Amino acid sequence: MLKVEDLGYWYDRQENSLFEHVNLNFESATSYAIVGQSGSGKTTFLSLLAGLDKPRAGQITLNGDPINQIGLTNYRKSHVSIVFQSYNLLTYMSPLNNLMTAMAITNSSHRGDKQYAQEMLRKLGLTDEQMTKNVQRLSGGQQQRVAIARTMVCDAKLVVADEPTGNLDEANTRDVIQLFQKIAHEQQKCVIIVTHEPDVAAACDQSYRLAKHEFKLEQV
Repeated sequence: MLKVEDLGYWYDRQENSLFEHVNLNFESATSYAIVGQSGSGKTTFLSLLAGLDKPRAGQITLNGDPINQIGLTNYRKSHVSIVFQSYNLLTYMSPLNNLMTAMAITNSSHRGDKQYAQEMLRKLGLTDEQMTKNVQRLSGGQQQRVAIARTMVCDAKLVVADEPTGNLDEANTRDVIQLFQKIAHEQQKCVIIVTHEPDVAAACDQSYRLAKHEFKLEQV
């Protein structure tokens, strides 16, 4: 599905690169963890996969098409769902309206389907009352569930998440990772998670460690 070919990234000079010559394949119906120390370049790598930044060398292809030829704006709109640690919900809206807006913006095949959005929020444990509250009145775990539900109602087959459990307690972390696994295995999506938590990495199907400018597959 998503292929990284000879990818490199640096800020000022190539000799100070975060990583170079990275070649990886990410498949549908699979969850991946990207782990590594702070400052190793994990989030930067994720931003490249999400089309939020451009590599200095190499390319990323989606089903054989370079994402820069797809157009990064179109790529982000139609092919990628992003889950941030800070949730990035529309704070003046309810969970339900957050999902309805996301479906409209991305031209989801379910756009306008209020019942479908409600069903997804119920699947993630929100009550009918909670889904009509302002999102700021929900707990951190509930807000993260809304952010994940947003990825489920959109058609994008690639889901990338940057430290999605960083603000959650152990119980909510466990629940959120189970949700990501369902997205990968039941919705046949490719899920890529940047994390510093060993338990999160262990729960994914595959885990890559970024260290000394290289990605290495870890046993999980």
